[in-house]
Amino acid sequence: MTYLSPLGYLLGVEGAALLRGFKEGSADRAFVEARIAEIRTLLDTPALAHAEGVTAEPGTISTADVYQDWAPHYDAPGNGMIDLEQPVVRRILDGLPLGAALDAACGTGRHTAYLHGLGHHVTGVDASPDMLARARERLPDVDFHEADLHRLPLPDNAVDTVVCALAVSHVPELAPVLREFARVLRPGGHLVLSDAHLLSSYVRPTLPRRPGPDGRASLLTEYHRPLSAYLAAALPLGFQVRHCEEPRRPRGSLTPETAPDTLPTHMSWDLLHWYPEASAAALDDSPVAVVWHFQLDAARKGSPSDR
Repeated sequence: MTYLSPLGYLLGVEGAALLRGFKEGSADRAFVEARIAEIRTLLDTPALAHAEGVTAEPGTISTADVYQDWAPHYDAPGNGMIDLEQPVVRRILDGLPLGAALDAACGTGRHTAYLHGLGHHVTGVDASPDMLARARERLPDVDFHEADLHRLPLPDNAVDTVVCALAVSHVPELAPVLREFARVLRPGGHLVLSDAHLLSSYVRPTLPRRPGPDGRASLLTEYHRPLSAYLAAALPLGFQVRHCEEPRRPRGSLTPETAPDTLPTHMSWDLLHWYPEASAAALDDSPVAVVWHFQLDAARKGSPSDR
C-alpha cells in the first residue's frame, strides 16, 4: 500500500528544493529561510493539516484501463512530457533514411503520422483499442494492429526503423521487448526509444486512479529505470548507441499566476503552484524524459530471434 498525502508531498517538494540548492550552490540564506518558513506554514495550514491522504494499492489498475481514460484527451495541448519529447524524436527521425517503419506502442498515432508524412511505409501497433481507434481516425490509410510489445505481428527483418515512445515504463523487463525490436529490424536498422526519466518520477510520483472493487484507490505500476538499464538491455542484442538526450523542464514553467483559486486537499499537481519558488527549485531544468537512438549492428550474425 502507498499512502499519498498532499501535505507530505509538498513537504517533500520543499525538501527536494533544499537538497538541490545545497548541491548546486544556489541555496543562499534567504532561499533556505524562505523554505523553512513555507514548511512552517504548510504544517500550520488547516486545509492540509486535516486533509486525509489517499491509500492506494499498486498494481490494481491495468495499463489498458488507464489508456482508456486517457484516449479522449491524450493529444490535447499541455502534455508537458510530450511537448519536450516529441521535438527530439522528430529531429532524429528527420535524419534517417526512408523505408519501412514500425511505430510500436503507437497510441493515437502522433509519431505514426510524422513518419507517414516523411514518406515511410508505416505500421502501427498498440495494446489499447481505445488509443488505436483514435489513430485509425487520424490515419485511415495506415495499417494498425492491436498487439503487445512482446509479440509484434511482423516477420523477422521486416522494417528499417522502429519507434517506441513513452511506453516501456509499463513493461517489467526491457530485454524481451528490445529483443523483439531487434527481431523485426533489418541489420543496420534504427531504434528510436523514448521513456519517462527516472528523476522525474521522484518529484512527480504516479497519482492514484479510480477506486477498485474494494473501494481503495488504484495505483498504476510503472517501471522507471536508470540510464544504465537501457544499455544493459540493448548492447548485448547488437544495438549501438548513436545518440542519447534528456529533455529538461524549462525554467519558469511554474509561476504564481497559474495558482488555482483554492488549495487542493487531495493529491494533485495543482499543489505545485501554491509554492512556485520551491517547486521551480525542485523541478526546473530537471530531466523529464530520455530519448535514445540505437542502430542495430549491420554485421550482427545469427538468427534475429537469438539476438
